[in-house]
Amino acid sequence: MRFGILGDTRAWHDDGTEVALGGPARRALLALLLVRPGAVVPAERLAEEVEPGGAVTAHALQSQVSRLRAALPEGAVIERSGSGYRIVLDATDADAVDSVRFERAAAEGRTALREGDPRRAAAVLREALGLWRGPALAGLPDSETARTAAIRLEELRLAAVEDRIEAELCSGEHRAAVPELRELVDAHPLRERPAALLIRALFAQGGQAEALLVFEETRRRLADELGADPSPELSRLHRELLDSGGLPAPTGPPAPLTAFIGRDTETAELAALLGAARLVCLTGPGGVGKTRLSAEVARALQSAGDEICFVELAALRDGSGLAQALLAALGLRGSGLQLAEGPLEPVDRLITALAARPLLLVLDNCEHVVDEAAALVARLLSACPRLRVLATSREPLGVIGEHVRQVRPLDDAAAVRLFEDRARAVRPGPAPDPETVRRICAALDGLPLAVELVAARLRTLELDALAGRVGDLLAVTARGSRAADARHRTLRSVVSWSWELLTADEQRAARRFAVFTAGATAEAALRVCGMDGDTLESLVDKSLIEAAGGGRHRMLETVRAYAAEQLREAGEEEPTGRRHAEHLLGLLDAAAPHLLRAAQLEWLPRTAAEDGDLAAATHRALAAHDPGTALRLLAAAATSLWIRGAAAPLAPRAAAVLDALGSTPPDGLGEEYAVCVLLAAAGAADTADGTAPSWRRCRESAQQALDAVWSGERVGRRPAALLVWMLRNAGEADPGAAFGLVSAQRDSPEPWARAAAAFVAGYGPLADGDIAGAERAFADAVDGFRALGDRWGTALALDALAGLAGVRGDHEAAVTLTDRALALARELGALEDSADLLVNRGDHHIARDPARARADYTEAAVLARAGGSSAGLAAALRGLGDLALLDGDLDEALRRYGEALDRIDPLWVRNLGNRVCCLAGLGRVAEARGDLTTARARYREAAESVVRLGPGLADTLRLMGLPAATVDAVLHAHSPAR
Repeated sequence: MRFGILGDTRAWHDDGTEVALGGPARRALLALLLVRPGAVVPAERLAEEVEPGGAVTAHALQSQVSRLRAALPEGAVIERSGSGYRIVLDATDADAVDSVRFERAAAEGRTALREGDPRRAAAVLREALGLWRGPALAGLPDSETARTAAIRLEELRLAAVEDRIEAELCSGEHRAAVPELRELVDAHPLRERPAALLIRALFAQGGQAEALLVFEETRRRLADELGADPSPELSRLHRELLDSGGLPAPTGPPAPLTAFIGRDTETAELAALLGAARLVCLTGPGGVGKTRLSAEVARALQSAGDEICFVELAALRDGSGLAQALLAALGLRGSGLQLAEGPLEPVDRLITALAARPLLLVLDNCEHVVDEAAALVARLLSACPRLRVLATSREPLGVIGEHVRQVRPLDDAAAVRLFEDRARAVRPGPAPDPETVRRICAALDGLPLAVELVAARLRTLELDALAGRVGDLLAVTARGSRAADARHRTLRSVVSWSWELLTADEQRAARRFAVFTAGATAEAALRVCGMDGDTLESLVDKSLIEAAGGGRHRMLETVRAYAAEQLREAGEEEPTGRRHAEHLLGLLDAAAPHLLRAAQLEWLPRTAAEDGDLAAATHRALAAHDPGTALRLLAAAATSLWIRGAAAPLAPRAAAVLDALGSTPPDGLGEEYAVCVLLAAAGAADTADGTAPSWRRCRESAQQALDAVWSGERVGRRPAALLVWMLRNAGEADPGAAFGLVSAQRDSPEPWARAAAAFVAGYGPLADGDIAGAERAFADAVDGFRALGDRWGTALALDALAGLAGVRGDHEAAVTLTDRALALARELGALEDSADLLVNRGDHHIARDPARARADYTEAAVLARAGGSSAGLAAALRGLGDLALLDGDLDEALRRYGEALDRIDPLWVRNLGNRVCCLAGLGRVAEARGDLTTARARYREAAESVVRLGPGLADTLRLMGLPAATVDAVLHAHSPAR
């Protein structure tokens, strides 16, 4: 026979017919005996728990036992044992109780899962969970035994559900698991495993941002309700998500090239301090180890699950590029595939990206931009409550709340260990005499950089000779100015001394290497510096140049500053700078054919690695009154900058070039001139005094230059400039020339230009209401871009096709096309565009599947916040407002629309659609509340926003995808009769 306690207590004969057990007392008695089959339960406990608080006598209990015995058939015997009772089941049927069968099957399923057989595990676990008919021990009186047993069984049941879902996820059934996991997370908000499974399921179906949102909500609940951090397992999963491309991974601390010696206590203390303090500044002289200490602290916190962004500021020439440097370190593009969302300041983008993000921002080498760094840090900390900052500088930032920690030189023992470690690297063999090493380290004030530089000399000098030279060096130094900090003098003297020990060829190569602001490949170093491989290797051995990983080399900033002085004194700055610029031009020109083809994912990182040197080279050319070289450099880099959304940081340089050149393009560089105008436009709004920025003053000349280069069947050097010119000028008062220039290239011998021309050509029939004609043109563009392997153009054209499919009501096709565009945008790391596309997909889902629309809008909001895109966040909030309106939640709709409007720049053409939708939505909210006056006013605002695009108000509203009822209301409110 069979017994069941996974639900109400029941028993069945072997043929499946149910046993008549009698009233509640007998069922309770049987359940209490079946909790542990074969175990003796004291009669006193049975009497109390069969009827808690009652007066069940021993005789009454014996009577209930007798009646239960009579009800049970053979194979189940209740026997007296000592002072209690137990149920004895047939030895051939040990699994007669459903709870026993469940526990055995759940363990079997878990074992199969751990052994890598998820399909078998899922099948076994489904069968085990199928035994449950309701809550364990349902209907029993509230007693300690029943309560404890029920809690235990329910916990086993929940674990089995989690095991079964994990097995299904391992088998690829992630989409079906998401709804059940959401219910589990809601039911058990403090249980981490369902949250982890939901995160994995969402990530598996492409919802990386939504998965990160689940982690963040779980982390917040644990902190708020338990005061606890996520488990190491959940923290590791969070890092996996960040590393997987769901959100751009911030630049982490640099990987250590050598052992970290002597600062374990400081590392632990600083890590603990950053648990409470929001701003910590490490100060001290150059070479004392501030950068290395900050990197070790960052790595320690990163291993504990913290998100870290490490920003190296040494390459900045001034504070004007500080915010852009932070954006780049966070992995954020300056703009999307459509190139910009309006004149959004970099600091505003940073605040949007960091407003709700728990992150430690490490700002290394702030001393030369200390005023700008202090202002930016103060603003970010004020606007981003979960942000923490660790800065290194030779002086404090001076921001309220700053915790200043002076980084001291190494103590004697640590300095000796550092010297010995570096000495072994260059001269294997017996350990050097510790007393001599101690005297050398003491003479060097324990400065880590000085110790490393001097230890590197053991390759060519004996220890005693080295000790003597260091002593002589410092004796000379002591006779110098006493006004300077002694340790600064020590370090400079050591660098100078190390320099003087170089050969003439090594000195020449080292001072020329100073032109590389962001480091260089070995090939670049050999070409620009005129050195050979042995010289480069020797400079690395002597610690004047570091191997930085990824095939690149760099010079420590202290050494580079000294080398730059030597370069100027040698009179080689200008010729070396020219070679550096020509090297960059060669590299960027070599990349150009690949950036609009299938190899773009390989070449984009290679060009991105040169951004710092590109800025330095253009600055150097302008300082040398050579705007032509700066123009060529910017034009060569432009395609990579546009695709990566990284044009804005170079906009001030481009504007400076235009100011130097005036409104007349140089001979033979008309196309480059037009590209420079486009780059200057990437970060320039109209000036406060009403004067036009450089790019507007030069726009007409640039248009003429492009006409001359690309007229007829001519082919220019920068085909991407054609498409960007159209996108940038589409919102101008007279965009016809921009559209006409690109459309004229439909028969160009350059295939990418032909695809771009097809894309632009689609807007002509679209303006005339010819949806079919526009679709044919956009489809031709997709085919052209895809044949070349260009993801940028393909995503643009697919997005346009998806919009048309939505207009004609084919939302399934629109979703499919948007999915394809979204996959390409994610390949390019286009966070802002991914958010835009998710909003578009949500708009296609909203009428048919509001739940999927909500997921898309939510994920878009996370991506937009992470990417610092106010326009993207506004679009997502507008979508959530539409859903609230659909649900009849007028207060929520009002809130969402209001939040969206606060983030929309009404003058920027790309924001217009969402502004109109928000205003129309607010009109619908007011109308639903019976406030017709407000409704009409909102509808009028929506109409007036659209009218400035042209006379076709009705067609424009329809193409925006507004509901028919909303279109009618807007048109009615705009009617002259109203």
